[in-house]
Amino acid sequence: MRRIAPLVAVLVLLALPAVLARNYYDVLNVAKHANEQQIKRAYRKLALQYHPDKVTGTEEQKAEAAKRFADINHAYETLSDHEKREIYDRYGEEGVRQHAGQQGAGRGGGGPGGIFDFFFGGGGFGGGEEEERIPKGDDVVVDLPVTLEDLYAGAEIVTTRDKAVFVPAPGKRRCKCRQKLMTRQLGPGMIQQFTQQVCDECPNVKLEREREPLTVHVEPGMADGHDITFFEEGEPMVDGEPGDLRFRVRTAPHALFTRAGHDLMANVTVPLLDALVGFTRTLPHLDGHNVTLAASGVTRPGDVQRVPGEGMPHFQSPDRKGDLFVTYSIDFPAALTEEQKAAARTLLGGSATAS
Repeated sequence: MRRIAPLVAVLVLLALPAVLARNYYDVLNVAKHANEQQIKRAYRKLALQYHPDKVTGTEEQKAEAAKRFADINHAYETLSDHEKREIYDRYGEEGVRQHAGQQGAGRGGGGPGGIFDFFFGGGGFGGGEEEERIPKGDDVVVDLPVTLEDLYAGAEIVTTRDKAVFVPAPGKRRCKCRQKLMTRQLGPGMIQQFTQQVCDECPNVKLEREREPLTVHVEPGMADGHDITFFEEGEPMVDGEPGDLRFRVRTAPHALFTRAGHDLMANVTVPLLDALVGFTRTLPHLDGHNVTLAASGVTRPGDVQRVPGEGMPHFQSPDRKGDLFVTYSIDFPAALTEEQKAAARTLLGGSATAS
């Protein structure tokens, strides 16, 4: 029996916001309309990728993967449960949390065992029954143009997906065909074994085009060429699962900054006077804040100033940032009058007359 009404009363009294700290559908890389099987397969793929037994690298990378694995488990626990998913869709993460509090503590799940063992039969990755191979449609790769500002601060890009989907059609069809080992007796004490194709009978289907909006989340620090994957949003496959849809990040050139990994490069031109006597000036950054550039001595053409912590954020660790490297050019005057030449020689200690 579903018990949503008592929770609704609690939510109304507390006036909970619908804005979520994290989007469980994004965590699992599935669309909001994904069905149970799509969510299960997406979870399996991500669990295999981020399970602690499979992750190698530095301690920091392992810790980040463990956090991601916990988020994946938490998202799956909610979206794989019909009642919890309905609550989440209506009231968000806080609604699910209050519902769990009403149900009481003591339920398992959420760790590297728990839900993962449900799929793989326990024992980590060494045991369990091998899953039947399911044919899969082709992946679709689409270039996603983004700005450097998008990759610095993060962005949501809404696009429309036009895809082929299977819909019911009149009649029946042969499906799930496979080779089956058959045996027949040829005579006394003589048998013959052979393989024969056997098929089931399934309702017929046909292809139609379907348009739907997709929100692509560009996270701070993503690199050029990074793939943002929507599981099973690619080309369909009869009696199989659809391929994946991958948006490939393509960074548009920027007027001021060039990216080099986690660092940013910029070329700044200063007037000759500032190059000689020093200067303080500001440089507008990608999110609108100003970076202070200063020099107290002489600045030469090609001098490079490093500004720590003003580079690009690290992907999935946005609090960590690279550095900004500013290369200076000097804006020399096109020409000087004779009076200006004489003044320059006097100020710089040169001869008052040309040699």
